[in-house]
Amino acid sequence: MPKHYEALQRAEQERRRKISGIDSPDPAAVPFEGPSARTRVERHGFFRRLLRAQPNRTIEDAADANKRRIALLQPDSYVAEQYRSLRGRIDSLASQRPLKTLAVTSANSGEGKSTCSVNLATVTAMSVGRSVLLIDCDLRRPKVHLTLGLQPQVGLAEVLLNQATIDEAIQKLDGVNLDVLPVRTIPQNPSELLASPEMRKLIEDVSGRYDRIILDTPACLGLPDAKSVSEICDGLVMVVRAGVTPQEEVQAALDILDRRRVVGLVLNGSEATREQYGYY
Repeated sequence: MPKHYEALQRAEQERRRKISGIDSPDPAAVPFEGPSARTRVERHGFFRRLLRAQPNRTIEDAADANKRRIALLQPDSYVAEQYRSLRGRIDSLASQRPLKTLAVTSANSGEGKSTCSVNLATVTAMSVGRSVLLIDCDLRRPKVHLTLGLQPQVGLAEVLLNQATIDEAIQKLDGVNLDVLPVRTIPQNPSELLASPEMRKLIEDVSGRYDRIILDTPACLGLPDAKSVSEICDGLVMVVRAGVTPQEEVQAALDILDRRRVVGLVLNGSEATREQYGYY
């Protein structure tokens, strides 16, 4: 009798795992037992892809990734509309000067530059008939592939090292007309790669393929990476976090970068925005 009881316990545990879908390697392997089971599988699909790509990441990390891609998850939200306004202002400037390639940076890390890059690229790709490429140029702490649930086999570093072609590295994002060139390998010489002739050649190549290219760069204070990338771009957007970024550090960042390339500053986390949309 105890053996039968233990067997029933194991069967019940296995049944619960299958219904939740957490241990299943693929949604197709989970038996659907009604609408509620299907809903649970779809809800956890994005998180499972993130966790398979980074086994040590937590659910909280995945939630942060969702915040960084709010325009994709909630295209009708207040935040998405603010990114559309940013897109409109950039388009207006583009009628006066070339702005095909646009780098996004900040003075320090944690100020929202990757959030801005991903969401600006998303809403730009939503424009009818416009092709957009998002390039993750942060070869030290890349976030774009994690934010978008991508699992690249090769990335920017491999392209710059002539170990892969651009076409092999670019991934298409489902549900929106957006292509992404992510980071797969963290190289030992990120600054040198971003300042190399290969990087300039890459930008020239993709400029002939896309209507707009958005480059997510590292923070510029203390690192030469953002300056190297900005010098081969048509324009630069600086992200500043309200109440966090000291004014003198914004000034120092602008002194490092070519001011002629700066098309504007994005104020992230302002009081007005937080009142409208909680965290943001």
